[in-house]
Amino acid sequence: MAAVPSYTVVEGGTIITPRGFRAAGLHCGLKKTERNDIGAIVCEVPAAAAAVYTTNIFQAAPLQTTRESLHNGRLRAIIVNSGNANACTGKQGDADAYEMRALAAESFGVEAEDVAVASTGVIGENLKMDCVRDGIARLAGALTDETDGGEQFSQAILTTDLVKKELCVTLRIDGQPVTIAGAAKGSGMIHPNMATMLAFMTTDAKVGSEALRKLLKRTTDGTFNMITVDGDTSTNDMLVVMASGLSGQKTELDEHHPDWAAFAEAFAAVCEHLAKSIARDGEGATKLVEVVVSGAESSESARAIAKTVIGSSLVKTAVYGADANWGRIIAAVGRAGVPVNPHTVDIKLGDIDVLASSQPVPFDEDLALEYLKGDTVRISVELHMGEEQATAWGCDLTYDYVRINAAYRT
Repeated sequence: MAAVPSYTVVEGGTIITPRGFRAAGLHCGLKKTERNDIGAIVCEVPAAAAAVYTTNIFQAAPLQTTRESLHNGRLRAIIVNSGNANACTGKQGDADAYEMRALAAESFGVEAEDVAVASTGVIGENLKMDCVRDGIARLAGALTDETDGGEQFSQAILTTDLVKKELCVTLRIDGQPVTIAGAAKGSGMIHPNMATMLAFMTTDAKVGSEALRKLLKRTTDGTFNMITVDGDTSTNDMLVVMASGLSGQKTELDEHHPDWAAFAEAFAAVCEHLAKSIARDGEGATKLVEVVVSGAESSESARAIAKTVIGSSLVKTAVYGADANWGRIIAAVGRAGVPVNPHTVDIKLGDIDVLASSQPVPFDEDLALEYLKGDTVRISVELHMGEEQATAWGCDLTYDYVRINAAYRT
């Protein structure tokens, strides 16, 4: 029997459901459509904060700006735009990111060094700063702690996304209710080690920035760093978390707190939900694909194999075509760059055995076809080499992915 989770989902919760946060989102003219393209989250008190960033060598200007803001482990606000990545834009891009930070600080009544900046969209084009200035000025009057503020913010961070990605959960720490919420964007240029995704998390838990940083890094490794859509890692990926500390709990959370495990579980649940939502909404995708690797010698080996299988274009196209071609799966396992016993691998599609001890197993092709037509496909790989396991998430690769990306700038 599965363990009962320590948290409950807050229906209708948003990024500002945790106490102490306001948000807003609106259209300022960066996108060709009328969709929201600039947004902000503001905390009423200095919040403990932490972030993780893309591993791409070419990092967009906002990432450096945010790194500088986070040197003291706190934030008061995040300003984010979509429609333009402000990446590979040279000194002008740097100046624009710093101006965004300064304008947000002035408009929201906080210090510039307490503002994070994030951007997403087309690479290599300068920001339309007249639009950004107008948008930031109007955001100040639109900030609210009502649900609509969180909804408008979630819309403002989207690019080719078809749906919003958000989750809010609650649990008890020291007997007091504590809330954790998250909102994310991402559907293309998604690959392990952060991808073209922006994610933001808030909590009213009382937790120090160092404990928060360690938790974020560890949790990201098992969630956001285990998704892929197309194998491309972006220039702009960023995940930022802020903790207001306004829950009313008696003692500060750290790894020695009796409720730390429950908090970490709830935190991971939000991260996993957002990560899977990004994978499910991959550009042109029709189904979520989950790869579970077990029986590995180490967690590193399990993760490497899971990410190789989920990232294989041949596996992804086979899933799209509902083709039970396990040969593509075993080939991906074998090229993951980690030790594998070539005589002991089992593979399942859902509950259907297709390979046992690296030998074909007769299976019902019609049953497999029906399973692969579903909107969620689970591929299980058992190595029989150890006790470690890992899970990765992705999506199928379709004709629509090519269509969307062939016309991305137009």
